[in-house]
Amino acid sequence: VFVTGSAGTGKTYLLNLFIEYLKDREVYPTIVAPTGIAASHLKGQTIHSYFSLGIRDGIDEEYIDSMRDKKYLITRFKKLKVLIVDEVSMISPEIFSSIDMILRAFKNHNLPFGGVQVVLSGDFFQLPPVTRGFKEKRFAWQASAWRDLDLWTCYLTQKFRQDDDKLISILDDIRQGHISQSSRDALESRHHAELDIEFAPTKLYTHNVDIDRINQEELDALPDRPHHYSHESKGSKSNIEKIFKTSLVLEELTLKKNAVVMLIKNNQEEGYVNGTTGIVVGFDKHDDMPIVKITSGRKIKLEMEEWSIENENGSAIASVSQVPLRLAWAITIHKSQGMTLDAAQIDLTKTFESGQGYVALSRIKSIEGLRLMGINDKALVVDPLILKIDDRIQGASEKSIAKIESLSAQELQQRFDAHIKALDGIVDKRRIEQNREQASSHSTPHDSYRTSTYSKTKHLIGKSDTLMELAKNRGLGLSTIIAHLGKLKEEDSSIDLEKYVDSSHLKLIEKAVKKLKSNAEEKSFNDDGQLLLKPIFDALDGKISYDEIRVSLLCL
Repeated sequence: VFVTGSAGTGKTYLLNLFIEYLKDREVYPTIVAPTGIAASHLKGQTIHSYFSLGIRDGIDEEYIDSMRDKKYLITRFKKLKVLIVDEVSMISPEIFSSIDMILRAFKNHNLPFGGVQVVLSGDFFQLPPVTRGFKEKRFAWQASAWRDLDLWTCYLTQKFRQDDDKLISILDDIRQGHISQSSRDALESRHHAELDIEFAPTKLYTHNVDIDRINQEELDALPDRPHHYSHESKGSKSNIEKIFKTSLVLEELTLKKNAVVMLIKNNQEEGYVNGTTGIVVGFDKHDDMPIVKITSGRKIKLEMEEWSIENENGSAIASVSQVPLRLAWAITIHKSQGMTLDAAQIDLTKTFESGQGYVALSRIKSIEGLRLMGINDKALVVDPLILKIDDRIQGASEKSIAKIESLSAQELQQRFDAHIKALDGIVDKRRIEQNREQASSHSTPHDSYRTSTYSKTKHLIGKSDTLMELAKNRGLGLSTIIAHLGKLKEEDSSIDLEKYVDSSHLKLIEKAVKKLKSNAEEKSFNDDGQLLLKPIFDALDGKISYDEIRVSLLCL
């Protein structure tokens, strides 16, 4: 299947629904993407990493022979039954063909991709593959392996990100290869426009003009004292490094009051998405966690979030916990792909690649959120090859619709069940419902977060002897569970949590706390006089984890 459509039509959302559908039926897909950031949107991994390509742009039979000697690759590809490839527009025909060659070899089957079900997703109007020099064939759809797959095409058309007719018209004009005068006038009206927001909008650049330097300079200019956050991790060093390479999470994060930030995680409970922007308005007096006012005006107290790598069975083999924020005075257009921004200051005067202008403009929800600093002719141009192929893709989607509509609901269900059985999944409705209920307990709608989420954790305390057991029973990350315990302790100080701490460690932590309080060094306390975690961690020589310190403090 090829899932495509313009920016903001819900491609990633649809893939996530499909992934949930498969997991409910105990089928565990492999999810890959050409870049780490793209892969992180679906908790996947990079193509080069999963297919052991190193830095190669292509492979030959000799390289495949060397791969077939590696037992871990034999095990990996033996389990592969469903392959989901996101952001396929950024994949070169050489890489696409390499995946096909590898899977044919390891599956010992001459069917395309070795007979593995392949679900491709992406929009060829967005960022193309990075190439060295001129290449006659540039896109994945130009590879013979693409034609061999004989894909069913799903072209999504309803826009969910944009709710503004002017911006939608501009984006549609770019996709049609002709910019109307009304679209030009609309863009001109946003030239150096003042935005109705309380803080500086995120700046999008076509070039990587030292984004980190710009953000650091802006942070340094703020007068308030800095607040530092270190990551916590579990798993092998190589897997932890992989998480940092394939996501936006930072090893060390420094914030100040009034810093412009971007949330880098989707959190249904708190109602924010990857790309939501805001300003740091303060820090919690108990645990020093940042409080962010997002562009809607709502304030959110951030908690540690978790990024993880899963194995073929969907179990986490490594994780990183960190505050889900980055400084957001400036980012590159390349890193913004897949994000939804409330407002952006965009400079397209140095656009050098087709798709850059389209990606940048399609990040925002409304034309009112755009401050345009400049634009060149390249910014509104798309590759003529893509214009040529788009009509054919839409036509293929119409044929897919006709095929599906020709089948009755009963025939469709029979096909679904037969397909799941072929993947060694389950079709028993009771077991599927049990799996679904177990998965849905991992997240709660935002409007019920303040009541049901904490109460569910409270009810499980009596049934869970360890923190890990409580987190597992609750279906949440350890950091989230500890945050819940803190809130519950605030509401009811009589709750006994001592079974979750090591008594000898508790004494050491209590001793360190007393010493730090008696020394009364300013750097050890936040603005409200609360003792920070890092000085306690350092006083214990890093031998007791942040998580255990947090829980122990609730018992003192």
